[in-house]
Amino acid sequence: MTARERALGGVANYVDERTGAAAWMKKNLTKVFPDHWSFMLGEVALYSFIILLLSGTFLTFWFDPSQREVLYEGDYQPLSGVKMSAAYASTLHISFDIRGGLLMRQIHHWSALLFMVAIVAHLLRVFFTGAFRKPREFNWLIGVGLVTLGIVEGFLGYSLPDDLLSGTGIRIAEAILQAIPVVGTYLAFFAFGGAFPGEAFIPRIFTVHVLLLPGIFLALITVHLMLVWYQKHTQFPGPGRTEKNVVGYPLMPVYMAKAGGFFFIVFGVTAFLAAVASINPIWLYGPYTPAQISAGSQPDWYMGWLDGLVRMSPPIETHAFGHTISWNILIPGLIVPGILFTGMALYPFLESWMTGDKREHHLLDRPRNAPNRTALGVMSLTFILVTLLNGGNDVIATHFSLTINQIMWFSRIGVLVLPPIAFVITKRLCLSLQRADRDVVLHGTESGRLLLLPHGEFVEVHEPISPEKAWTLTQHEQLPALELSSHDSHGVRRPGGLKNRLRRRMSVATVEQVPKPDSEDLKAIEHH
Repeated sequence: MTARERALGGVANYVDERTGAAAWMKKNLTKVFPDHWSFMLGEVALYSFIILLLSGTFLTFWFDPSQREVLYEGDYQPLSGVKMSAAYASTLHISFDIRGGLLMRQIHHWSALLFMVAIVAHLLRVFFTGAFRKPREFNWLIGVGLVTLGIVEGFLGYSLPDDLLSGTGIRIAEAILQAIPVVGTYLAFFAFGGAFPGEAFIPRIFTVHVLLLPGIFLALITVHLMLVWYQKHTQFPGPGRTEKNVVGYPLMPVYMAKAGGFFFIVFGVTAFLAAVASINPIWLYGPYTPAQISAGSQPDWYMGWLDGLVRMSPPIETHAFGHTISWNILIPGLIVPGILFTGMALYPFLESWMTGDKREHHLLDRPRNAPNRTALGVMSLTFILVTLLNGGNDVIATHFSLTINQIMWFSRIGVLVLPPIAFVITKRLCLSLQRADRDVVLHGTESGRLLLLPHGEFVEVHEPISPEKAWTLTQHEQLPALELSSHDSHGVRRPGGLKNRLRRRMSVATVEQVPKPDSEDLKAIEHH
């Protein structure tokens, strides 16, 4: 044993005698995690958050969160001598005077975009595979909370430089605040420290952006990882995988080595994007002044759908009891997003109520085997994509020689018509894929070889699939629809008849499936 090994062993023994850490580490470092490419989406979000913390800490050393007016005297000559806020001037100082400052700004912004992409993709993977079911409802709520906070944190972050583009977004946010009935004006005055734009907004959102929300993020991510650790990770169905085990690799050394390497890959990709793809060039926009607006203003993609909702809303206002309610701002800016996020948060409980399934689930669903859930998810995505398209209607109009009105009316009609169409098509596709799986199990896969029968008929030879693949295609459960009679065994009408009828109809729609092959089907096919 070398001197270094003896020293490390002595330190480890010292710590173990006082904390008992050896037994805990021996047990937990061998914990098994399943392996699938989609599980890396959560890791990308986690590593992007770490990059955000590191790059954001660097930027705070030079950023001045103040709206006091200064004369710019930095290296960027086109703005020399221009009056601007200290926040905008310090951002220019970071970009042009601090060595590596522009690269760090770019890394910070790109990692924010990558964080939101990863967390949304991770949430979609959890939804479409049913990973939100018992006992993981709390983790689903945490995920929805992280998406919501990510949107708010991103908006506050790109509002800090106080340039003309971000100021336009702040102006829209103030309008949404003011649209809240009765208290909207008071909330806007509180946020801005007086009439817009005030001098208190940038310092206040800086505190929220770098202190409050990151602390909440850290707490939620920690709880999320602890629940994943305690409840064990979900896994896709396959040979040897059951609801009571996990098939994969141990945390140490396999998973730790892979995770460490993947972190540097994410960091490298983010740094590469920051170096070659410029984003948010604030020096081209100029400082914010309330009398001006940037042409072709576009928010970051995760805010674009909300901007599109506001743009497509018709001008509707109500004047009553001395108050004006701007429905064209209130409905798309607050009510519709509130309904969407509340419905998303409550969906695990709603699905459990519709199906009556209260059991624990550790094996994931194939999206095709849950056609109603998959169709609902695609319908929601279609709604978001249509509104996102309308969020860039001015840019789309100039690039494709269209008019704003053409895109506006397409979005207004499409946001109502396309999501239901997407629901029907997706559900039919899922059921068709189930029929294809059933045919593969019963008849095997097509070999491409034709056989000439003695009487002159040509038939294609099918090759039987392996038992492992057959099990994977047929292992999913097919729950029956709930039996909810309107009367009990004594002929007395049950209370809540309307609720039970609604639940029964929703249950029938939710559990609609193509029957799996059973033993009788397999016996019948042997005679063909």
